[in-house]
Amino acid sequence: MALSKTGYYDKPEGQDCFGKMMATNTYAATAGLAWSTVDVLMLSHPKGYLPTLARFAYNTGPMMGMASAFTLTTYMATNFRGKDDRFNYFLGGFAAGGVYGAWRRSHVAGLVMGLFFGLAGVIKKTSIQEGWEFFPPLNHHAHMGSTDKDFTLMADRPKNWTTGQ
Repeated sequence: MALSKTGYYDKPEGQDCFGKMMATNTYAATAGLAWSTVDVLMLSHPKGYLPTLARFAYNTGPMMGMASAFTLTTYMATNFRGKDDRFNYFLGGFAAGGVYGAWRRSHVAGLVMGLFFGLAGVIKKTSIQEGWEFFPPLNHHAHMGSTDKDFTLMADRPKNWTTGQ
């Protein structure tokens, strides 16, 4: 299996820690790079290459740390407790909140985000166990209808016309 195609739920909970780390860190790196781009272009405006790279590292590194903390804590809680339940995801979310608090240098921010991430983890695990999705995938083609219509302002003339002689 390719590393980029590894999914978090490809293997059961408590197995394949490396694959789960790759899956969560892929999402975290993507979100971190996207947020870093917004930060560099619209908020912080660093001057030069090194300050720009430092801003990317400042934003992307902790996001990957939060993903790693969630994954490792959930993995260890599943193996130590011997259960695959919502509490493991709550613990993982709380650990991710701890990394957030360290990043922001605020105990209160870490506690609040730990509770938020823990609750989000419980909701995610509940959706997996009960078989529903919080954000179901959209079928964009069903909304567009047929794609063989010509939406241009000036359509080409039919090619079967002749000159009037």
